[in-house]
Amino acid sequence: MRVHVCAVGRLRAGPEAELIADYTRRFDRTGRPLGLGPLTLNEVEDRKGGGKPAEAQLLTRALPQGATLCALDERGKTLSSPEFAALLARWRDDGRSDAAFVIGGADGLDPALTARADVKLSLGRMVWPHMLARVMLTEQLYRAAAILAGTPYHRA
Repeated sequence: MRVHVCAVGRLRAGPEAELIADYTRRFDRTGRPLGLGPLTLNEVEDRKGGGKPAEAQLLTRALPQGATLCALDERGKTLSSPEFAALLARWRDDGRSDAAFVIGGADGLDPALTARADVKLSLGRMVWPHMLARVMLTEQLYRAAAILAGTPYHRA
């Protein structure tokens, strides 16, 4: 199952980009033998200032056709890392070819896009900058692959 992170905004070079690249490499290396990956990052940018509806259109175009859609939303469900790993495994085992995680811009996701999501996922009750949300998501994707592979990375 291919995994896509579709996010609003361009990530500049710096520590966040380095962390995302590191966790992406780790996910690909650990996930491939498990039928997970590759992990790709699709960035969109609304240069015309159309707000959340325009961002939603750009995100929708970046989504693979037929992908399972997971919206990151502060009002979504909070999962433990093992529960998140089980969710990915269930999607994979159900034969889903693509899973797409969408991260909105500074103002979040358009409600119409969130309503279309198969799953709404929260990274916790606190609000995180959207660039850090990418780091946290890619780390959790790698952690999920590590849990499924039985590696000692997750120590719970």
